[in-house]
Amino acid sequence: MLRSHRGRDSTFVVSSRGASMSWTEGYVSEVDYTAGYFPELSALQARWALASRGVRSRDLRRPTYLELGFGQGVSFAIHAATCPGEYWGTDFNPAQAASTEEMVAASGAGARVLDASFAELAARSDLPDFDMVMLHGIWSWISPENRQVIVDIARRKLKPGGVFYVSYNVTPGWSPTVPLRHLLEVHVARAGAEAAGILSRLDAALDFAEKLGDAGSLYFKAHPLVLERLKKMKNRPRKYLAHELLNAEWHPMPFARIAQELEPAKLSHGANATLLDQLDGLHLTADGQALVSKLGDVVLRETVRDFLVNAQFRRDYFVRGPRKLPSLAQAGALRAFRFVLSNDPKLISLEVKGALGTAKLQEAVYAPVIEALAAEGARPKSVAELERATPSLQFGQLVQALTVLLGKNAAQLVQEDPDIERARPRARALNGHLLERALTSSEINFLASPVTGVGVAVGRIDQMFMHAIAAGRRDRADWVDHAWQTLSSQNQRVMKDGKRIESEADNRKELVSIASDFATQRSAVFERLGLL
Repeated sequence: MLRSHRGRDSTFVVSSRGASMSWTEGYVSEVDYTAGYFPELSALQARWALASRGVRSRDLRRPTYLELGFGQGVSFAIHAATCPGEYWGTDFNPAQAASTEEMVAASGAGARVLDASFAELAARSDLPDFDMVMLHGIWSWISPENRQVIVDIARRKLKPGGVFYVSYNVTPGWSPTVPLRHLLEVHVARAGAEAAGILSRLDAALDFAEKLGDAGSLYFKAHPLVLERLKKMKNRPRKYLAHELLNAEWHPMPFARIAQELEPAKLSHGANATLLDQLDGLHLTADGQALVSKLGDVVLRETVRDFLVNAQFRRDYFVRGPRKLPSLAQAGALRAFRFVLSNDPKLISLEVKGALGTAKLQEAVYAPVIEALAAEGARPKSVAELERATPSLQFGQLVQALTVLLGKNAAQLVQEDPDIERARPRARALNGHLLERALTSSEINFLASPVTGVGVAVGRIDQMFMHAIAAGRRDRADWVDHAWQTLSSQNQRVMKDGKRIESEADNRKELVSIASDFATQRSAVFERLGLL
C-alpha cells in the first residue's frame, strides 16, 4: 500500500516495506538542501585525523573517491577542483546533480557527477574500486534498505585499508526529542493548509509546539531541555529543519548499532572525524576521562563517551582493516604534514568550546605555535619545522595544539606543492563561477583554496569585493560601489545585527566598514590561501 499525506506533495510518503515508492523515497524534495561545506569530507583532513590517533589506512594522497548524497555539491565540487585523485559523486535529486555538475564543469575538474539512487549506483558495471567512500547527512535520513545498499557498496567497492566517512544523529542525545519531532511531523502533515508550502507548515508546527509547552504540557515539564531545544530550532534556517526533521525516514541510533550495521563491509572505527571531539579534556570530567581510559573495547568506549557528553550527532571515519601505526612511524607521518594560518594571528582566540563549556587554552603552548606559524610571512610549515621552532613544547603538545587550531579553523593543512600548482587554475575557475553566483545569491558562502584543498568561508559581501578585485578594481571605494550597485539593483540591503539597513547612506557606511576589515584583516589570509 502506498499513500501520500499531502496529495501531490511527495515529501511525506509512507509505504509498507517492499512496495514501490516515488523517486524521492520519502526524502524532502520540495525545498533544496542547504549549501554547506564539510571539511570532514577532505582526504587530507581524514589523513591527519587518522594519523593523529595512530591509525594506518591505505594511501589517501591521490584517492579514488566516492561521495554518496552530495546535496548541493559544494564540498564535492571544491574537493574535485582542488585535490588530487579521481572523484565520483551521486545525488538522487536531479536538480542538485545539475547544479553540482555546473560547478564541476566550471572548474574543469573532470569529476563524474551522477543523479543515480544508491541502488542504481550499486548496479553500475563501470564503478572503480575506491580508496574512500564518504557520506554526510545521509545515514539517519534514509531507509534501512538504502543503508544496506550503502554497506553493500562499501563491501564490494571499498579497497582494503580504505576509509568510510559517515555522519549521523545519535542517541542518547536525540532520545528525549524523538516525541517532539513526531509532533512536528504530524502537525505538518495534518494541520497545514493544502496550498501552504512545507516551510510555512513547518513554521506553524513550531509555533504550535511552543503553545503546547506554554499550555502546561507534562512532557515538556518532564523534559525541560527539549523545550529549550525547540526554542533554538525556531532560530534555525527552515530549509535545514525541513531536511533534518521531516523526512519520512528518520533514524537516530546508538554508535553500537552503526558499528554493527557496517560490520558486513568489514569496517571498524578509526577515528572521530570532528577533530575537537578527539580531545577528551575538552569534553569529559576527570572522572569521565578515567572511566573511558579503562575501556579497551572501541564500541563500549564510544558508547560510554556518548553518554558522558549526551551526544546528539557524530562524524566518524571507519576503516576497512585499520592497523596500528607504530609510535615511530606515527611521529614520522605527523611530522610530514604541513600547516598554514587561516586567520589573522591577532584575531585567534585562546579559547575553545567543548561539552563542558568554554575552555582556556594554555598561552605557554599556543602562543609559540601561532607565532611560529606566523613567522616568515606565514608561509606553510611542516610539523617538523614547527617542532624545531617551538623547543619548549613536547611533540604531543604540538600535535594537540595543531589539532585544536585546525578544529577551530585558525589553521589548515597544506597540500604538496605540485598539487597546489595543479589546483590553482581549477580553483580560480571555480571561484570565478561562485563569485558570479554571489552577485545574485547568498546561498554559497565558501570558496575553494588550492593551497589547502578545502573550502574557505567567505561571506557574500566579501565575495562581491573579490569579484570587483578580479575585474581590476583595486580601490576600496570601487569595491563599495560595486557591492552597493549589485544589492540596490535587486532591492537588497546590507544586514547588520539581524536587521536590514534601509538608507543608501547607511548601507554605504556599513559597506565601507566591511571593506576596511576586509583589507586589513581578511585579504592577507585570502591571498595566503590562494583565493586572491
